[in-house]
Amino acid sequence: MAIKSTPIILCLCLLWVCSLQTGCVKGYKQGNTYPKLEFPPDAKIMTVLGPIPLDSLGRTLPHEHILVDFIGAKQVHPGRYNQDSVIGRVKPFLIQIKEMGFDALFECTPSYLGKDVELLRSLSRETDLNIISNTGYYGTRKGFFLPDHAFEESAEQLAQRWIEEFNNGIGKTEIKPGFIKISVNPITFTDVDRKLVQAAALTHHETGLTIGSHTTSGPSVLQIIDILEEMDVPLSSFIWIHAQTVADTSYHEEVVKRGAWIEFDHVSDKKESLNSHLSWIMKMKSWGRLNQVLISHDAGWYHVGEPNGGEFRPFTSIHQKFIPLLKANGFTDQTIDTLLIYNPAIAFAYN
Repeated sequence: MAIKSTPIILCLCLLWVCSLQTGCVKGYKQGNTYPKLEFPPDAKIMTVLGPIPLDSLGRTLPHEHILVDFIGAKQVHPGRYNQDSVIGRVKPFLIQIKEMGFDALFECTPSYLGKDVELLRSLSRETDLNIISNTGYYGTRKGFFLPDHAFEESAEQLAQRWIEEFNNGIGKTEIKPGFIKISVNPITFTDVDRKLVQAAALTHHETGLTIGSHTTSGPSVLQIIDILEEMDVPLSSFIWIHAQTVADTSYHEEVVKRGAWIEFDHVSDKKESLNSHLSWIMKMKSWGRLNQVLISHDAGWYHVGEPNGGEFRPFTSIHQKFIPLLKANGFTDQTIDTLLIYNPAIAFAYN
């Protein structure tokens, strides 16, 4: 039974009760910070090393990438890179954020785009970081990153593949996903897009895993949450990834009012990026919705096929640039902990 779908458990975990229909997230009261609380004892996060309690997740980056391969679903293969070389290139960047006080990283590279859970497990063991991988498929770019069976099979058949990964492990490993990652096309919402959302909903009902969708279109995100509601998925189990790419704030307002999470995830050292993300956080604060916000870099990106993985963007801008900017604009340590500790743990919890 998923924590998202069990109102009784939610009530026991908290000092108040609120309904998803009024925009509250997983039982937490709408607002900008949490009071001091203990996490639900039975809720977990599934890492590449196995499940952990929520209070072990720690300070978290909820949307990053270790390795990606854009060659397409028909040609992607782990034989295109040397795992030891990737570890040598990437490990220092992970040690760096561990030394800055981060404890967890959600690796958002999906299947058929270079997802390598054995690589992630090795890096987790060598850096003592909680690393979380995913199940699901990436439908953007008209299916270039989808396997043939994604076009041929039903939503139920796709969901069974993803449920199997959660129950028994990804590929030939025993490593299990900690969330469902999908994407849809930004302009034309296709039948395949609808099928991916339906498969994600079915997988959620069987596993309790949160659904995150790469969605760079306001109309598309509303179609997603309409489908999820039709299939009785509480929107507290959905994350709108890359929400900063949509300028019209009416979409964000509707999404949070309906109870979903919003992720602003391209923080960088550039002044434009910092100021833009600050504006988004200020907007969410003015709505009393910081309890529904995730922030990250969408950084890293060891590019398979480029010499030494190409340019690898560090995961440091939030710590070095954005947190000081938040504090300079009146955000307290408690609010920053809400954004980086409490929100990710609650957003990705399953039971």
